[in-house]
Amino acid sequence: QVKLVESGGGLVQAGDSLRLSCTASEGTFGDPTMGWFRQGGGKRREFVAAIDRSGEFKNYANSVKGRFIISRINGANTMYLQMDNLKPEDTGVYYCAQSQFRSVTKDRTDYPYWGQGTTVTVSS
Repeated sequence: QVKLVESGGGLVQAGDSLRLSCTASEGTFGDPTMGWFRQGGGKRREFVAAIDRSGEFKNYANSVKGRFIISRINGANTMYLQMDNLKPEDTGVYYCAQSQFRSVTKDRTDYPYWGQGTTVTVSS
């Protein structure tokens, strides 16, 4: 099974940008959909974005549409989340995850493999 590692988090101000990275330290991305989730204080882990193997199909939470772009480079087993125009409500720990399916599902229970998370803090 895959082991995932996130990086790129930090403390920024509202309106700033960050690019998160996810790599497979072991295993490969392979065929399944990959996704990003986040968890803020007092909240459950919530869906952010997902991308299928080809990159043709993407899914975004309504709260990040038009601001975030998910991408992946399969040969490098690398996934990115470009986050622009960050808002305080984007604050949280961001997790990279691999789905058990090839559809761009939003359900966290469809993602059995997770990284340890990278923290994003957006101040107002």
